[in-house]
Amino acid sequence: MAKRAATGSASERERGARGWRLNARQVFQEALAQSTIRQAFARHVNHDRGVLRVCNDLYAMSAYPRVSVISIGKGAHSMAEALVEQAGASLGGIVAGSTDPVTQLRGFRYFRGGHPLPNRESLAAGRAILRYVEHQPPQALVIFLISGGGSACVEYPIDDAIALDDIVKTYEVLVHSGAPIAEINAIRKHLSGIKGGRLARTAAPAQQVSIMVSDVPDQALDSLSSGLTMPDSTTVEDCYRIAARHGMVKEFPPPVRELFTKRILEETPKSDDAAFARARWWPVLSNSSVLQAAAAKAVAYGFAVEVDNSCDDWDYAKAADHLLHRLRQLQQGGSRPCIVSGGEVTVKVKAKHGAGGRNSHFALYCAEKIAGEDITVLSAGTDGIDGNSAAAGAVADGTTLERAQALGLSASKALAGFDAFPFFDRLGDAIVTGPTGNNLRDLRVLMAW
Repeated sequence: MAKRAATGSASERERGARGWRLNARQVFQEALAQSTIRQAFARHVNHDRGVLRVCNDLYAMSAYPRVSVISIGKGAHSMAEALVEQAGASLGGIVAGSTDPVTQLRGFRYFRGGHPLPNRESLAAGRAILRYVEHQPPQALVIFLISGGGSACVEYPIDDAIALDDIVKTYEVLVHSGAPIAEINAIRKHLSGIKGGRLARTAAPAQQVSIMVSDVPDQALDSLSSGLTMPDSTTVEDCYRIAARHGMVKEFPPPVRELFTKRILEETPKSDDAAFARARWWPVLSNSSVLQAAAAKAVAYGFAVEVDNSCDDWDYAKAADHLLHRLRQLQQGGSRPCIVSGGEVTVKVKAKHGAGGRNSHFALYCAEKIAGEDITVLSAGTDGIDGNSAAAGAVADGTTLERAQALGLSASKALAGFDAFPFFDRLGDAIVTGPTGNNLRDLRVLMAW
């Protein structure tokens, strides 16, 4: 199918393109605004006459001699704040996130863990959380608030021989491998003393409820923050296969490599473990909330919207080619089509790389494919963070390459060097929101105009 070329003078095309880039940004901003943790808690969590409602569960708070709150992930402070707003200021516990909040909640101890790589605070948080919830009586209630990013924010190695440097190196191998997040987290679970349900095992036999803001596929909820409080559906055999398929083992540091070469990983708790007998899990916000809000905003702009999540966990190039092909098909129908796509794409990153992440890399790849066309592509993370850059992602269109060449920028060089952020930053097309205090996976918006 032939591509539809842009028409009009160069200046007219740029004026039009600038407007559509702005529209794409506004679709993303509206999706963020309509998918907040506070809104989700207002719908699904409330406290009335001493009874806490979490979705379909009711907890008579006065019946518990001790109520502990553990909040983990990029949305840790936002979730704890929303819970206190609904249930009252008498709650306390631990908050372990990846950023420092403007203010801290009274009664909570705060840790700033690393992301995307763990740091010393990540280990301190893991140790403190395990100590805080251990030896709980059956009459106690532990409320876990789990959001994406917790895998790095909180860590505690399964083996004392694994030092922080070893953990960091292992995480680098995992995140640069090109493996889907569920596979990455399967390995993280089995290398951790707190993940893969082990936090729930430590808190047992207390009553437990997990309130979850999900950045993972709906069918893989136990991979959210590497399944801190859920039964693990993955096994040690899965880990051995994943590591072999992606060539990870030789890259792991010696203490971790030994666990794989000798095949001595320890199995994680499964669904029949007694730790989960009094545990409940409720997702209150996910990527679908973002997609619904984005689609509604695009419709308001007069686009015919199609939601396409089929490329979740695909390689970025395969996903981009698929979505652009579908957009051009829809374009032949005469209406102004818009594709809204959620989930994440994968990028296998070379050891030596620049600044950026999967979203800006996806947008830059698309920029080369849509040069000269009346198409706009936005890709951004709802957490406000794209890889090792200061941006959430980027927006590209049919004028991107032409404008870049005028500034002496090379798209192909930036793509080959995994250095998309400086490229888009110079063009003014990087999407910078700062950390959002939320994490609902990525959003891609493709418009033909």
